[in-house]
Amino acid sequence: MTAPSSRTDAVSGESSEHWYNLSPGDVRARLEAGEPLDSAAVTQRLQQYGPNQLPEAAPRGPLARLGRQLKNFLIYVLLSAALITALLGHWMDTIVILAVVIIQTLVGFLQEGKAEQALSAIRHMLAPQAVVLRSHGRHTIGAAELVPGDTLLLEPGDRVPADVRLERVHGLQVDEAILTGESMAVDKAVASQPEGAALGDQRSMVFAGTMVTTGTAQGVVVRTGTATEIGRISGLLRHTNTLKTPLLEQIDRFARYLSVLIIVVAAMIFLAGTWFSGMAMNELFMAVVGLTVAAIPEGLPAILTITLAIGVRRMATRKAVVRRMPVIETLGAVSVICSDKTGTLTRNEMTVTTLVAGGERYEVSGTGYSPDGAVAGPAGQPLTPAVSELALAGALCNDAHLKLQEDPVRVEGDPMEGALKVLALKTDNALASVDTQWPRQDEIPFDAEYRFMATLNHDHHGHAMVYLKGAPEQILAMCAEAMTADGSIESLDTGPWQQKIDDMAAEGLRVLAFARLPVSADTSSLAIEDVRQGLQFLGVAGFMDPPRPEAVKAIADCHDAGIRVKMITGDHARTAGAIATKLGLRETGRVLTGAELDQVDDDELVNLAADVDVFARTSPEHKLRLVKALQAGHGVVAMTGDGVNDAPALKRADVGIAMGVKGSEAAREAASMVLLDDNFASIAAAVREGRTVYDNLRKGLAFLLPINGGESVSLIAALLLGLTLPITALQILWVNMVSSVVLAMTLAFEPTEGGVMKRPPRARSESLLQRSVVWRVLVVSLLFLAGIFAAWNWGMDRTGELDYARTMAVNTLVAMEVFYLFAVRYLDTPSITLRGVVGTPIVIGALVAVVCLQSLFTWFPPLNEAFGSAPMDLAGLVFSVAAGVVVLLLLELETRVKRRFRGHREAKPGAPVS
Repeated sequence: MTAPSSRTDAVSGESSEHWYNLSPGDVRARLEAGEPLDSAAVTQRLQQYGPNQLPEAAPRGPLARLGRQLKNFLIYVLLSAALITALLGHWMDTIVILAVVIIQTLVGFLQEGKAEQALSAIRHMLAPQAVVLRSHGRHTIGAAELVPGDTLLLEPGDRVPADVRLERVHGLQVDEAILTGESMAVDKAVASQPEGAALGDQRSMVFAGTMVTTGTAQGVVVRTGTATEIGRISGLLRHTNTLKTPLLEQIDRFARYLSVLIIVVAAMIFLAGTWFSGMAMNELFMAVVGLTVAAIPEGLPAILTITLAIGVRRMATRKAVVRRMPVIETLGAVSVICSDKTGTLTRNEMTVTTLVAGGERYEVSGTGYSPDGAVAGPAGQPLTPAVSELALAGALCNDAHLKLQEDPVRVEGDPMEGALKVLALKTDNALASVDTQWPRQDEIPFDAEYRFMATLNHDHHGHAMVYLKGAPEQILAMCAEAMTADGSIESLDTGPWQQKIDDMAAEGLRVLAFARLPVSADTSSLAIEDVRQGLQFLGVAGFMDPPRPEAVKAIADCHDAGIRVKMITGDHARTAGAIATKLGLRETGRVLTGAELDQVDDDELVNLAADVDVFARTSPEHKLRLVKALQAGHGVVAMTGDGVNDAPALKRADVGIAMGVKGSEAAREAASMVLLDDNFASIAAAVREGRTVYDNLRKGLAFLLPINGGESVSLIAALLLGLTLPITALQILWVNMVSSVVLAMTLAFEPTEGGVMKRPPRARSESLLQRSVVWRVLVVSLLFLAGIFAAWNWGMDRTGELDYARTMAVNTLVAMEVFYLFAVRYLDTPSITLRGVVGTPIVIGALVAVVCLQSLFTWFPPLNEAFGSAPMDLAGLVFSVAAGVVVLLLLELETRVKRRFRGHREAKPGAPVS
């Protein structure tokens, strides 16, 4: 037997064969597998196609993780500074700078944890074993040994090991959620499907990694390994790049500009100093090195890491695990959230929400599988016999079991059948024991060919009844009569019923119809011929996977925060549209399908993706294209998902968010954040936390940069004017790495400010150094310059001792930092308030720590000798504290004037209101 001709397709995974569109005979002819394969054919095909498995991702070891932590331009600058100070013999400087680098690297290394393993996670989705028919009989083999042309047998509970064209089915239903996002198991059939059918509509195919829920089947393997749908997704993952987070882009850009500026200014100062200062060359060089050290914000990497780590810890308390630290800040910049529907925006629990019996429509309250809720008739009318009979039919023609003793209530079996059990309890509590009151005698299992299920039940009073449920059009065609509201029987008029069914379907409900057939008490068996006609129509029930109430509120919160929420699902357009309406998503009222997305190019998709909020019947490629299109429109995109089909888009998104409870391992490994409660509301909380982290980082910058600016400007002024340096390079390092970092760390713990979720998301290109921050840096730098020189001159005038004067300058600088901390806690609002003055416990602890450290610096002899400091008297301490108070009062005045000016400007007619 020769191998099939479509070798390239099977190996590449880009199959041009639409197997679902061919008959089983044509499929076997193309695969040249008219008979079960023999050993020689299997061996030949294994050599040709390779084993039925996916390639493993190359592991990333600890050294690679460590290298990623060091990819930061500011780290490079710090390492260069450490090298220079070491060459000059300033070992204390070197040790302090290296300590900063080690802390930054270590925290990031430990937090990131294990590397991404998305490809290897998907690899385990293939079943380990398979049952096949070969020329020498039926065998159970390792799934890796399957080849195209093999005859595969499937039973309930089997994980499908390859892509298979079905040849025979008996009541087969397959859970394809990991590939399509479809919330319900899909009925399968042998009949060929139309050309161009979406993946979720290819009913004649079953795919690798999906799960058989009910029924049995036989089919021919058409794709294995990387050629399967899962293999194709594996390829998408392999070629999908993870984007750099906006924060890392900004920090990297900031570090480059700052470093170039520092080097240029230092070179200019060195050249100018040789002309004006009169200092010796080696002394001038050390002063310029001190200037460089003063200008570099050594504490910034540590503050960045600690602020992110605190955000990560806070998110863990909200049931969200952040796998890569910078992502927590990226959440604050998110402008678009793309969400899967099932299990994220909805409960992933089917519920009967509507039923029609006796010609009347009834609404059913309650969600999920809890029996809490009721069936409400029009105008509060009591339930009719027709409703009771429909509920009885749904409970008896049913194979599901409710685990009422568990919390939450769990369903064993089909979710829709579980919902019918719940409906029965909401209708009449006595129906809880209906299975014992009406024991089953025989049944016709559901089959996709005739599209209904039937059971024969006897009660203890000698009555017998056949109950059916199935597709509405099929059940209607089999009925001649219908039950009225009072329980009487009349001739069936299909027209009004069909209209009611169409109306329910238009609402996005899945509709099931119910019927019964009275039979004699001695009937003991049931055949399809017995129920082909003459049935009594009972009514229909509408099912929906209801939205999570907390998701509705979270979406409203996101809209208030200027964030668009888009649903991207594999479900049907009508169902997706109905859920979107309940969630408040459909701003344009338009639903686009995957087939429509295929008709537009990437440029058109950028505008289309921005305008439309609901996308249905999508494939993994569609989701990936949509994420890229939104990013091309300058959006910062968060993507949620739980299936293997979501993994490429999760990896590409700026923030990939996987479901931790019902999500696949592949989705969790491809994502940068995992929700432990599968709750969309946690995403809104994460956005809030991300914005808080970004605000605190801005505060950290606004705190550190003026300190470095004041130190730098004081040194520049001294060099250019030929004055003695008011602070040495080593003293600057002490201030930067002890008091500055300790105080700046407190800003990482600042609580969320009011209105954080009422402002629009920031642009991806927005600079960390906004105009208000730059202004604050300039103002505070000049204040610090004045304070440093005032303290130094006052100290020299009083004592004439250089060490005392420098100690005065250092302590005044630290005092100004302490009082400036209270001013920077609120960048745009007044700081002298009860909340602002009292601070947080972290702030109080930091103040105590700084006072203790500065006391050691000032009065501990070994530190006096190491840093060139000297003990201070009470007058010096009072001067330092007074300088800090002056800084706080001046900044408070500046803030109030700025707010009043802004208020006047916004009050003018035609002025924009921020």
